[in-house]
Amino acid sequence: MSQVMEKRTSEELMNLESKHGAHNYHPLPVVLSRGEGVHVWDVEGKQYYDFLSAYSAVNQGHCHPHIVNAMIEQAKTLTLTSRAFYNDSLGEYEEFVTRFFGFDKVLPMNTGAEAVETAIKLCRKWAYEVKGIAENDAKIIVCENNFHGRTTTIVSFSNDPVANKNFGPYTPGFIRIPYNDIAALKQAFATHKNIAGFLVEPIQGEAGVFVPSEGYLSEAHAVCQENGALFIADEVQTGIARTGRLLAVDHENVKPDILILGKALSGGAYPVSAVLSDDHIMNVIKPGQHGSTFGGNPVAAKVAIAALEVVQNESLADNAERLGVIFRAEMEKLAQKTDLITKVRGKGLLNAVLINDTEESETAWNLWVAMKDNGLLAKPTHGNIIRFAPPLVMTEEQLMECVSIIEKTFLAYQK
Repeated sequence: MSQVMEKRTSEELMNLESKHGAHNYHPLPVVLSRGEGVHVWDVEGKQYYDFLSAYSAVNQGHCHPHIVNAMIEQAKTLTLTSRAFYNDSLGEYEEFVTRFFGFDKVLPMNTGAEAVETAIKLCRKWAYEVKGIAENDAKIIVCENNFHGRTTTIVSFSNDPVANKNFGPYTPGFIRIPYNDIAALKQAFATHKNIAGFLVEPIQGEAGVFVPSEGYLSEAHAVCQENGALFIADEVQTGIARTGRLLAVDHENVKPDILILGKALSGGAYPVSAVLSDDHIMNVIKPGQHGSTFGGNPVAAKVAIAALEVVQNESLADNAERLGVIFRAEMEKLAQKTDLITKVRGKGLLNAVLINDTEESETAWNLWVAMKDNGLLAKPTHGNIIRFAPPLVMTEEQLMECVSIIEKTFLAYQK
């Protein structure tokens, strides 16, 4: 029996989630029902600028027609075969994405965390079968304050108690060192045997858009090469033009041994992730040793091609680079007008401002609520940092309107 659903208010919809959904998220109090380009609308029809971009998944803007049309057209003909059979979309996508990023092979998955897990397995298998480390002895270096996902293995090497407390026993095989510290990386290689790789975010997003010192990535890559270990770049959030280059490692001309992608690989339209590497590494994976029912499905393949075409055809990396320079300059000007901002940092259109208060304070949250009321959605992180990451299709005129909203909000809050 069909029935017309009664339109519910934001409060009613939030209550539904609270009652029937697991409380593994604490969303900001806005209920979105539509998105287009750089804008989203709530169920009451209020328009906002989106300055989170679904954690950089919608770099191409909300509901980009080229991506949506590719998804719709493929969904009409074939959605899933599993990898038990070939399909007529996957090979074309694999050729496209490997050429796009300059690697021999791709292993398609669905989510960012799955892709990180895949990279860990690939690194370990390479260590045993190519480097010659004794089985179960391989170690991977990671960084403090990392965020690579929320699976059991990944939270095992997190130092965030919110992420890993009461989820043990933890997976062994990881060495954690300070981020942005080449001396610590060299010391880890000197102290520990059987190191297979170094897993790193080119910019630590969840840590508050922590941009490492210039030269850190290229030096870290060189240290890995000197020690016969794999340099693994987690570009799930920083990749696909977000930082003003196709990849964040491109700022230092580094080619990772293993590249992890997700989020904007689909433009936010569909879960698509990927691990890319060259033959001498990827060929250690044999049939049956790793996979996913949905990984490499026809819809994902078509969507990812379309998403990358948008990045290329609309010069989104160049736009992110140009607008990022403008945005940080404007935030620095704002910092001169208010003592609420202690630091501005970022690359391209992945930026953050540090709020002059403690992590336990509500200042960043209150500022976010005020920005929401003024028509802009951003996201506090670590209590005293606000991340600003709009879709890369934003125009300079739109950016300056957003700067005005941010300035108005901060200056009013000070009074």
